[in-house]
Amino acid sequence: MSLTFRLGTRRSPLALAQARQVQAALAELHADLTVELVPITTAGDRLRGSLADRGGKGLFTAELEAALGSGRLDLAVHSLKDLPERLPPGLKIAAFPERADPRDVLVTTAACGLNELPAGSVVLTGALRRQAQLLYLRPDLRVEPVRGNVETRLRRWRESGAAAIVLAAAGLDRLGLAEVPAHPFDPQDFVPAPGQGTLAVQVRAGSAAEVYCRALDHPPTARAAAAERGLVSALGGDCALPLAAWARPAGDGAALRLTGLVATADGGRRARAEVEGADPAALAGACAAALLAEGADEILRAARK
Repeated sequence: MSLTFRLGTRRSPLALAQARQVQAALAELHADLTVELVPITTAGDRLRGSLADRGGKGLFTAELEAALGSGRLDLAVHSLKDLPERLPPGLKIAAFPERADPRDVLVTTAACGLNELPAGSVVLTGALRRQAQLLYLRPDLRVEPVRGNVETRLRRWRESGAAAIVLAAAGLDRLGLAEVPAHPFDPQDFVPAPGQGTLAVQVRAGSAAEVYCRALDHPPTARAAAAERGLVSALGGDCALPLAAWARPAGDGAALRLTGLVATADGGRRARAEVEGADPAALAGACAAALLAEGADEILRAARK
């Protein structure tokens, strides 16, 4: 007996590439399964202007989640950093496939890295988190906003005369853009977004898709995702705030090391903490407490205003 699942995805080239990865992995694991891609245009894809001003990252997932809940889809693939911490009733994440490179990269032909950019250079980014860290490291830079999918952002960089643009390493890799002059940041110095490089496979709880998708789960990635998303929840954060989180294995055991950072958009004030522990939820709580002790609450209040 064979099954057919309908896999929902955004229509962007990157989202489709990510969905095809999951489609291929399921086909390899389950010979009795056929997975059909169902591209859907979300409110975030239609957005013109600031994501933070129009309702946050849920704009990229709401239509997919509604289709899942109604039964029009059997599963959906999201970039984890686009997925709100609170899921609709009846839906759950069945799997976190193994994480790709979580780092940010500086795309430029003008230098070999951030420190080598000429004074006053224009750098493009659509993320307050990236803007805050750029200006903390190089307050002389001019940071200008950019939106759109990866190809649109790269075209804007090439046509605008800007010296550089900051993008996610995972996105470039998944799109096969190896020719792009990308210079990775050290994630200790330039902390990634919570969930960056991680995919989430979302299903209806108790469905056949949940059973089939469990085999895609990568426990170390799932633990890191829980710690990073737990920190976001503990701080009441969202895409409108310059908030970074990066969890990774610590040593050879089950411990994780979690780095958290919040900052003002101009990079002038920031709080940074790094903690270790075995339980992702406890680790997130400890990191949040350490950040608050460093003044994160005041930074977040100012950012929300």
